[in-house]
Amino acid sequence: MQTTNTIRDQPLLIYDGDCGFCVYWARYWQKLTGHRVTYAPYQEVAAQYPEIPLAAFQRAVQYIAPDRKIASGAEACFLTLNHASGKGFWLTLYRHLPGFAAVAELIYAFVASHRSALYRPSVWLWGRDYEPPRFDLVSWLFLRAIGLIYLAAFVSFGVQALGLIGSHGILPLSGFTYAVRSQLGLEGYWRFPMVFWLDQSDFAIQATCWAGTVLSLLLIFNILPRLNLFFLYALYLSLFYAGQIFMGFQWDVLLLESGFLALFLSMATKPGIWLLRWFLFRFMFLSGSVKLLSGDPTWANLSALSYYFQTQPLPTPLAWYAHHLPQGVLTASTAATFVIELGLPFLIFCPRRLRFVAAFGILWLQVLILLTGNYTFFNLLTMALCLVLFDDAALRKVVPQRVIGFVQPHVRDMKPGKIVPFAAGALALLIVFVSLVQIHAVFGGRISAPAMWLYDEIAPLRIVNTYGLFAVMTTTRPEIIVEGSDDGVHWREYAFKYKPGDVMRRPLWNFPHQPRLDWQMWFAALGTASENRWFSLFLRRLLENSPEVTALLSSNPFPSQPPVYVRALVYDYRYSSPQEKEATGAWWVRQPEGIYYPATSLGS
Repeated sequence: MQTTNTIRDQPLLIYDGDCGFCVYWARYWQKLTGHRVTYAPYQEVAAQYPEIPLAAFQRAVQYIAPDRKIASGAEACFLTLNHASGKGFWLTLYRHLPGFAAVAELIYAFVASHRSALYRPSVWLWGRDYEPPRFDLVSWLFLRAIGLIYLAAFVSFGVQALGLIGSHGILPLSGFTYAVRSQLGLEGYWRFPMVFWLDQSDFAIQATCWAGTVLSLLLIFNILPRLNLFFLYALYLSLFYAGQIFMGFQWDVLLLESGFLALFLSMATKPGIWLLRWFLFRFMFLSGSVKLLSGDPTWANLSALSYYFQTQPLPTPLAWYAHHLPQGVLTASTAATFVIELGLPFLIFCPRRLRFVAAFGILWLQVLILLTGNYTFFNLLTMALCLVLFDDAALRKVVPQRVIGFVQPHVRDMKPGKIVPFAAGALALLIVFVSLVQIHAVFGGRISAPAMWLYDEIAPLRIVNTYGLFAVMTTTRPEIIVEGSDDGVHWREYAFKYKPGDVMRRPLWNFPHQPRLDWQMWFAALGTASENRWFSLFLRRLLENSPEVTALLSSNPFPSQPPVYVRALVYDYRYSSPQEKEATGAWWVRQPEGIYYPATSLGS
């Protein structure tokens, strides 16, 4: 390292003022380091440093330290970045990691020799006036979005909870906790962490749902956000386990993982942003991977969407029209799904404008899914996750100025105080490690015993999960029709609120609400009654005319007194063709397939 006789009060970085690439990044670094480093083109200051040859200025940047030492190339870059918050690790790697310095200098030499060609790509990838990314507005909006989604989730489950898991519901919570205690003993408290170990009453269930509703509103209005995020996560985790089969959906674990990372974000903004980006990558990439790994022929030959719109659990009115699109459009759309789910996620780790491409692609896919299928808050939550692919500078171009003016005074409130960085770093490393173990397992890799032990120990917290909807596409649509009778001869049909039944009824919109009984009926139709223990309990509640359970239905054909018998039949449903719909007005055509559950009574 050279020295100079010129004494300076602060470091100086000298660059080539005639090079657009050098000027571009020098301007960016100046924003990073602020007044801690002075920047100047060598064309203006080279005469002050005669000990540095002109060729050296033209070949590489030069860093002049206050102690008169001179550094150039990659070392000069890392010495400069050492004055920027959070960038000092580069200099540590350069000085202490064997081989890093040599590799860094080779990369610098390559970039320097091609810098004139790299100017335009830099502008295209990062923007003409690139500034150090800030995420105050991003974080504020993301936490409000999580609050809104939590609100929808708690209210949606709250209006159904007693019919699903109440004392007179389909799967009473008290029976579940008794079974867990009997089989697992004290271990059950860790394997099924929930507040309901204290109380399983109907009041406790409703209190949990409405407490979550209140906390969601407080989070939306930015009142004690960190405290509310912790309790929202804890309460929804409790409902996740208490809800049993009615809460085992991918968006439930998606919300739990998002909610936990939102808590992390509220305490450590930049690590939180990167963890959320990693989470979005895993979610999207695994969603595409499982479709190929499953070996399902409809995904392999790109015909999956020829069935999807008709066989999905709760289609919207637009799904009928999507199903009748030309085959070429459906095939191309299936291929585009793979591009978005398998290709675009890798852009999440690329420069900002490529991240924007990933964000817009994922948003477009989610909008199309939302328009054609009722997937509760799933699409809204995925859209909210796309926020972390932007930065404040990008959002300021689309967010109304009045919103920005309102947010700015409140941003300081959500910034954390001094936290132990090692604790945040350790938690981040744990999450990344366990998620890598999961990805490795999905692709058939062997998991070591220590890694499997760690994965199993944190699994009950649901902070790292595996994703992948519609790995195998259903190609037919069996529907269970439940009927009741007073005499075993004349039968009357129970109507559900949202699932297909009456062929004349148009499919309905219901997001962000999730009618969980309707959803479970779709899954039950794919198997047998013996594989779905809850179904016989559901029929028993109909025979008792349980008001909590019949409230989950659209209509009860036995309002005054319960039926003597109930049974379940299976029908094959398909969309009507355009000609059939024009002639009859029916949205569906159905054919009987057989008996799902034979006629039964309370006595039997």
